[in-house]
Parts: sequence; structure tokens; C-alpha cells
Amino acid sequence: MNSIVGAGLVSARFLINVRAGTSSAPTVLLLTLLLFASFSIARAQDELPPPPPAPTPKPTPYVPKDSDYDIVRVNSNLVIVPVSVTDAATGQPVLGLGIKDFRLDEEGRPQEITQIGDPEQVPLEIAILLDISASVNARIDFEKEAAARFLKQVLKPTDRATVFTISIIPRMELQRASADDAAAKLKSIQIAKGPTAFFDTVVEAARYLAASTPPQHRRVIVVISDGEDNYSERIKAAIGDTAESQRSASQQTQALAYSRAQSAVEREVQRAEAVFYSINPSGQGLRLNVISQRAQDGMARLANATGGNSFVPERLEDLEAVFRQIASELRSQYLLQYYSNDQTQNTNFRRIQVTTPARPNLRVRARQGYYPKSK
Repeated sequence: MNSIVGAGLVSARFLINVRAGTSSAPTVLLLTLLLFASFSIARAQDELPPPPPAPTPKPTPYVPKDSDYDIVRVNSNLVIVPVSVTDAATGQPVLGLGIKDFRLDEEGRPQEITQIGDPEQVPLEIAILLDISASVNARIDFEKEAAARFLKQVLKPTDRATVFTISIIPRMELQRASADDAAAKLKSIQIAKGPTAFFDTVVEAARYLAASTPPQHRRVIVVISDGEDNYSERIKAAIGDTAESQRSASQQTQALAYSRAQSAVEREVQRAEAVFYSINPSGQGLRLNVISQRAQDGMARLANATGGNSFVPERLEDLEAVFRQIASELRSQYLLQYYSNDQTQNTNFRRIQVTTPARPNLRVRARQGYYPKSK
């Protein structure tokens, strides 16, 4: 406002001089315009809003170091054991059992079962392995249809299926898909000719489940195969990779090679904490062949070690009933949970046994042990 007053005084002096006759009429007009212009500029400058305050610099945020926290690490020995219980006479699943009905021992020491989980609340991760080698191609179309219906029957929206084919090498056809997508993939698979890498494919499936699926999910391997193997790496290393070299190997050499390969596969499936089911579509005729019987015995051993089951349907049409039984078992599993009282830090295999002491008429199937996670 002081600038406005000053400009007015100066202009007034000029007007007095003009009136005293020191200038002409045009000069008066010019000075009048200058007066109003300077007055308007000064007033406009006075009415401008004050400039914003200078920003206050923000302090650099402090990044806490590990030493600033009291870090607490909890070493959990929680073990979850899927258990199938069936009536020994009828084979039907038995429901309604409680914690007190079970006894669980680890390395001969009783364990306290803290909880039984609900299988409906724990998603399934199923790896389905379809043998497409020359030894089973006569039945492949029916097997694909039956397996596809099984997946649609057992899988819920939160469950996932991974499809492998068993042939000259393990091949993953589809990973962690919905029931519809996995069923469609199964139906589209074509048969192959050549040798069979059964053991390698089971190992590949077990390792995939262990590495690529959530640890809290239930892992299941379902194999549709005769279980015969003549091209896995361990078999080729022991008795050769040609039919001639394998036929020339003694029965003792062959048996030893298959036993070692079987043990390696069993370890991988146990490490994956997967339940193994096998369906052998060869029928009862397999008992007429030493190799076929040995292969079936190997699949039964895998199923027994992991709490699964092994089926040899008499007729191809019985596949549907077998798949329904597997689906029923998966839906009625008891998920026994306990904290191991073994405080050692080793990761050696620990044997477990689950029984129903007060119910001897029941058949209990559970994995025979587990490998503790490294801490």
C-alpha cells in the first residue's frame, strides 16, 4: 500500500505543474494514463497471494539392521501323515474315528497326535502317469477315458493335476492344471513305440511335486502302467540298453538292478511326501511272466511304503471301479498331525507306524516314514 501512496503523491505534483501551465493538453492526457497504469500495477502486485513456503526437506528414512531386532526362529517338528482306514472285510472306508482311536509311533517311540485335519480343507496335487509304451498300447484308449473321468470326479476347483507320460523318456504333458484341462490333455495323448523308462518317470514326478507344489497340500501319484522298465538310467547302467544285452544278463543281475532302482524310486517318493497308487491293466495274466510279476510287486511295494494302494483289475471294465475307490479313499483320509519328540538335527529317514489298537478289524494304510526337513 505504501507504493500506491507514493505513486499518488508523485502524480499529484505533476498535475499541479500542468495546471500551472507548464505543459499542454496532450501531456495532461499522457500523465493521467501513466497515473492510472502505475496505480493499477501497484495494486495488482499488492493483491497477489503470498508465495508458498519452501518445502521442508524430508529426513532420510532409517533402514533397520538385523541387529535392531530380536529375531526368533521356531524350529517346527510338525509331521502330517495321511492315513486311509478301511474295513478289512468289505474294503470300504471307515469314517468317524477320533484321535483316541489311533496310535502313532516314530522309531518305536509313542507320539502325541495333536489334531486330525479335514481332507476337504487341504487341496490335492495329483500327478497322473500314463504308460504309452508299446507294452500297453492295446488298452490305451479306455485307460485315457477312465483316467479323465477320475480327475473330473475327484478334483475340486482348488486342486491341481499334472500329467506325465511313460515312454522312452519321462515327459511332462501338462503341469498343475484344472480337472477339465487335465482330462482334455489325457484324451489327446497318442501312443508311442519303443522302450519304457518307468522308474525315471516316477522319480521325475516325485521331484516335481516336491519342488513345485505347496508343502501343505496333499501330494498323490497315480500310475496307470504294468510297471515294467527296460530303459531307465539305472537299468541301462546295470544290464545295458538293448534287448539283447538285457536278455543275456543273468536273472540274479537283473533282480539286483531292479531292486536298487526300486529303492531309489521309493526314497524319492518318500522325500516328496507323496502317496503312491498304481493301476496295472495287464490283468491276472501277469502272473505267468516273471518280469511282469516282478514289476507289479515293485509297484505294490511303493504303494505300501507310502500309504497308497496297488490294483490289478481283472477286466479292463473294472478300471472305473478302481478309480472310484481311489477317489473315495482320498476324500476320507485322516490327516494325523503330531510334533515329533525326536530333537536330533539329523535328516535321516524316520520310520513311523500307525495302528488302531482297539479296532483290529480295520486296515490302516499310512506311509512307513519320512525324511525330516533340514533346519
